[in-house]
Amino acid sequence: MPERSESDSRKLLRRLRDTLAVPGGGQDRLDQITHLIADSMGTEVCSIYLFRDEDTLELCATQGLKKAAVHKTRMKLGEGLVGRVARTGQPVNTADAPGEKGFRYMPETGEELFSSFLGVPIQRVGEKLGVLVVQSKTARQFSDDEIYALDVVAMVLAEMTELGAFTGGEGGMMALHKQPVMLRGTSGQEGAAEGRVWLHEPRVVITNPVADDPLTEIDRIREAVGQLRVSVDDLLSAESLDKDQKAVLEAYRMFAHSRGWLRRMEEDIMRGLSAEAAVEKEQSAARSRLEQVPDAYLRERLSDLDDLSNRLLRILTGQGKDTGAEMPENPVLVARNIGPAELLEYGRKLKGLVLDEGSVGSHAAVVARALAIPLVINTERITAEALNGDQILVDGDQGIVHLRPEETVARAFRDKIAMQAEAQKRYASLRGLPAITICGTSIALHMNAGLMADLPSLENSGAEGVGLFRTELQFLVRSKMPQRAELARLYARVMDAAKGRRVAFRTLDIGSDKVLPYMKPQDEPNPAMGWRAVRVGLDKPGVLRMQLQALIRAAAGRPLTVMFPLITEMTEFQQARSHVLRELHREKSLGHRVPETVEIGAMMETPSLAFAPRAFFELTDFVSVGGNDLKQFFFAADRENELVRRRYDTLNLSFLTFLEQIVARCAETGTPLSFCGEDAGRPIEALALAAIGFRTLSMRPASVGPVKALLRRVNLAEARDVINRSRDVGAESARPHLMEWLASVGD
Repeated sequence: MPERSESDSRKLLRRLRDTLAVPGGGQDRLDQITHLIADSMGTEVCSIYLFRDEDTLELCATQGLKKAAVHKTRMKLGEGLVGRVARTGQPVNTADAPGEKGFRYMPETGEELFSSFLGVPIQRVGEKLGVLVVQSKTARQFSDDEIYALDVVAMVLAEMTELGAFTGGEGGMMALHKQPVMLRGTSGQEGAAEGRVWLHEPRVVITNPVADDPLTEIDRIREAVGQLRVSVDDLLSAESLDKDQKAVLEAYRMFAHSRGWLRRMEEDIMRGLSAEAAVEKEQSAARSRLEQVPDAYLRERLSDLDDLSNRLLRILTGQGKDTGAEMPENPVLVARNIGPAELLEYGRKLKGLVLDEGSVGSHAAVVARALAIPLVINTERITAEALNGDQILVDGDQGIVHLRPEETVARAFRDKIAMQAEAQKRYASLRGLPAITICGTSIALHMNAGLMADLPSLENSGAEGVGLFRTELQFLVRSKMPQRAELARLYARVMDAAKGRRVAFRTLDIGSDKVLPYMKPQDEPNPAMGWRAVRVGLDKPGVLRMQLQALIRAAAGRPLTVMFPLITEMTEFQQARSHVLRELHREKSLGHRVPETVEIGAMMETPSLAFAPRAFFELTDFVSVGGNDLKQFFFAADRENELVRRRYDTLNLSFLTFLEQIVARCAETGTPLSFCGEDAGRPIEALALAAIGFRTLSMRPASVGPVKALLRRVNLAEARDVINRSRDVGAESARPHLMEWLASVGD
């Protein structure tokens, strides 16, 4: 790279920095920048297109095109050459723009005079902000040096946008992280919350994108990379690492020791960027490259490079994860993703949780449900958009997040929260009353739990017991296998807190989306239907036996209820049951107190168990329908897949008919039956389940009140007639008819 090009690039960046340092409105600055770039690069045209929303680009400033087109010309993402740059995140360089595939002619701009076109993305670590374009009348390809120089300028524009350089003035752009943003994600846990953002890993804000002394900056980047390499090497030398952890860190080390990575950052610095800006430029460039790669493994390495780049930025700036900022009141935790142990450390002080990634069955979702806080996942851009202290509204019901909302939106949201709070007050008045319908049918409402912190909800919600205690949480939040004595103490505290109420302990339900940190994950094409739940326990009986011993000792003579997850055939239940009986005999022979009574039950989560021999229903002490998985397998609709998980209705009459068959089979043998899952906690669904014969429902604590309120004002015989009429007229779902009937019933 010639020294002259390097100095020209640095000169342009310094002129750009000086221009931005002069007081002025946003539009004035944009106009000055386009003039400066066109002059420096010797082109007739320089234009800046910025996103007005996630799909629309707008011409916001130009030197050389018609001024009347500014703030008038707009195009969709992917439309024209500018739209292609924005969509792909890659430069477009052509000597014949009108002849280029996808060219869009915009007569209001007067651009038909210009043949040559060079467009580069204005982006910052995954944030697409706009497109920077230069054009000339002479038909020519722009050189690599010119592309590089324009790319560096675009990087600085992105940084300056974050710092608010284009705020103010007529038509000026709002600073990044200042404007209201609505993000759509996926509901991971229902509920609504208003609060302030608390970032799990605060982003590094770069205040000096342009450097005066390249040699000093190169010394800084080399020293920081050296520290980074030492820290990664130290992590690799730890004796506690298993094979898989070492493999991940080896990938880290490969990136950290990459000569090409350091060389590219040094080249960026010689072009005029500071060390910090050079790190971010390469991070953005790598993201754009890897996002286009079809190979899933290579795309996954993107997160490794992101982590390393963020570590390097923290070394350069001295901004650690602990920035010294105080957690705001009503904190809403925002993270790319988070482990269960880290989430539990925050505890119930959180008002809500929003994640870039995640799934409805992830560890974070399980803990969020246990903490009873609203959760929105798959928001994609939340960690890029949010800053600590930003006002945030979390709508876990709709899977929507409002960041820095306008006051009208905030007022409407507060009205929604107030209505929900008022409803909860009404439900609280029913706490001590039974869930008895108008026709005199009593429905037992139980709650789901997984943490000691859940147990106070037994009193507060009015639940009659714990229909499901998820024991896997105690395994997921630890870095190593918990000890038997430790588990026994925990289970004993759970029984103590229940004060004699029934607690159904589900044995370890791992595999699929719940992989223990110290357990080697299985590479399965379809983990939801793979090696999980009771299958793991029967194949690896050591952990199962240890857990059963802990439960027996925790009971200390009190009644004990154990149920096994994902039983698909009678033989599996017989084997699992024999483990309980064997451990009871062993504990008694050791002189330990055994439970006064023991119930051993099965979770019916696959259709196959509904057709098990009569002997199974006679053998098991109870059956708990695991509605989430049973519905998934009945409809062949993966509940982790947003394209299909909401496609099928629980009140679909084919599904209700299938559930009726389960009710009938249990009735034949007098086998106690319950329904456990999200649908049990939705009032309309709970009504339908009660109408077809379920007499025990288990749900999250916050759902007990709404379900009880509805059940106490209906006649189940009438509700069943409505379902039957829906079936008679050939309806696909009973929902419309039930809703119509409820409206006629009134309060």
